[in-house]
Amino acid sequence: QVESVESGGGLVQTGGSLRLSCAISGRTFATYITGWFRQAPGKEREFVAAVTWAGGNTLYADSVKGRFTISKDNSKNTFYLQMNDLKPEDTAVYYCGVTTGRLSVATKVYKAYFGWGQGTQVTVSS
Repeated sequence: QVESVESGGGLVQTGGSLRLSCAISGRTFATYITGWFRQAPGKEREFVAAVTWAGGNTLYADSVKGRFTISKDNSKNTFYLQMNDLKPEDTAVYYCGVTTGRLSVATKVYKAYFGWGQGTQVTVSS
């Protein structure tokens, strides 16, 4: 069983930065992909970014390209989401989870993931 614990959220002004962490425990495999998603009130869970455990290949939502960077520390099974130039529309609860396979359109579908954490709140004030 895989479990994730997210941390690092908070309140920041427009243009500010935050770094989120996702610590993953349990039985894991090198073929996993870790994904970050976010969910604003009244909206569906939305893909943000993903990274493969092997190779470190990445995939981003168009809305965050050039502002967010996903990275990993395999030795710690910990994954990071560096968020720069934050905007009010980035406000949401951010979650991480894992899936398998290769990076593709399917990687952006939250139902393909498991081991979700409790989420961490990110609030960007205007």
